[in-house]
Amino acid sequence: MELLTIGAFAKASRLSPKALRLYDELELLRPARVDPDTGYRYYTVRQLRRARLVAWLRRLGMPLAEIRAVCDLAAADAAREVRAYWARVEAETAARRDLAAFLVDELTAESRRDHTTMLELRYSAHSDRGHVRASNQDCVYAGRRLLAVADGFGPAGAPASSAAVEALRFLDEGEAPGAGDVLNLLEDAVRSAGEAVRDLADGGEEAGTTLTALLWTGSKLALVHIGDSRAYLLRDGELFRISHDHSVVQSLIDEGRLSPEEARSHPQRALLLRALGADGPAVAADLRLQEAREGDRYLLCSDGLTGVVADARIKELLAGAADPEAAAGVLIDAANTAGGPDNVSCVVADVVVAAAPSAPVG
Repeated sequence: MELLTIGAFAKASRLSPKALRLYDELELLRPARVDPDTGYRYYTVRQLRRARLVAWLRRLGMPLAEIRAVCDLAAADAAREVRAYWARVEAETAARRDLAAFLVDELTAESRRDHTTMLELRYSAHSDRGHVRASNQDCVYAGRRLLAVADGFGPAGAPASSAAVEALRFLDEGEAPGAGDVLNLLEDAVRSAGEAVRDLADGGEEAGTTLTALLWTGSKLALVHIGDSRAYLLRDGELFRISHDHSVVQSLIDEGRLSPEEARSHPQRALLLRALGADGPAVAADLRLQEAREGDRYLLCSDGLTGVVADARIKELLAGAADPEAAAGVLIDAANTAGGPDNVSCVVADVVVAAAPSAPVG
C-alpha cells in the first residue's frame, strides 16, 4: 500500500498540513499510519477522495460536525444533505439581502420616493375560536401604527400571546419612529415580549407563542416575525408572502425534502423551530422593512387560516373585499367553513392617502 507524506497528501488534497492535523484530532480525517517515533503522519491515495470532499465542504462554509456526517454517507445521501445545507444558507442570505438593500437605500437615497403624499393605514382585526378548540389562544391588535397577531400554545397559551402583544403596544403611541431606527426599536420590543412570555413559563405552566407584527413609519412597514403565523402583501392584484415560517415542515420544504402540498397534511406541520417563550434561550426574530405604496393591502394571520385555506383562495378573498373589515370577516368565515379546526385570527390593513387634517377653529 503506497503511503503519502503529510506534505504530499496536503498538496494533492489542497488541504494544508495544519488543517490535516486538526482533522486528525477531530477524527474527521485520520491518517493511515503515524510513525511511533517521530509522530509523522502518512496517508493513502484512497483517502484523497474524502479529503477533497472535506475541502470542498469547508469552502461552502459547512460546519465541521455536519461535514463529518456527510462524509460518512453514501454519495446519493451526501448529495441530498449538501443540497439541504445550501437551501438553509440561501434562506438566511435572503434575509440579510433584504436588510442590505434597505441600508443601501437609506445611505445613498438613490431610490427614495416622493413623500409629499402622506399615507396612513386603515385597518381591522378579528379573532375567532373556531369550531373545535375549547378556548381562543390567539391575540390580535390593530392601531394606527402597530398591527400584530400572536398564536399561543401550551396550557398558558392565551396569556402568552396576550403578553407578547402587550409588550409591543407602546409602539402604537407617540411619534412614528424613523425608518433608520425602527428595526432596532422592534428588536428591543420583541426581546421584551420574549421575556414576558418566559416569565409566564417560570410560573409553572408551559407557555409559548408565535408573533408577527408590522410597525408603520409613515412610508414603510417594519416586519418582526417568529413562528408560523404569517404576513402577506396584496399589491397590484398579486399576493406575496413576506414572512417565512419557522416550522419543521417549512425547513423540509426549503431543503427540497417535502413539497408544499405534502406539507399541508404532514404529521409534524404544527411543530415550530422558533417561538417566543419556548424552552431554551431566547431566539432571534426575523426583521425586515417593506416599502409601502398607496393601494397596498396587508394581512397578518394565524395558522388557523393558512392551515385550511389555500393562498390562492386567500388572494381571491382579500382582493374581493371592499375594506379591511369585510376582508377580515370573509377570511375567518372561510376558515370556519373549512372546518374551523383551530383558532383563526386576521388583521387586515390598507395603505391609503391620509385624510386632510381639520382646519383649526378661530
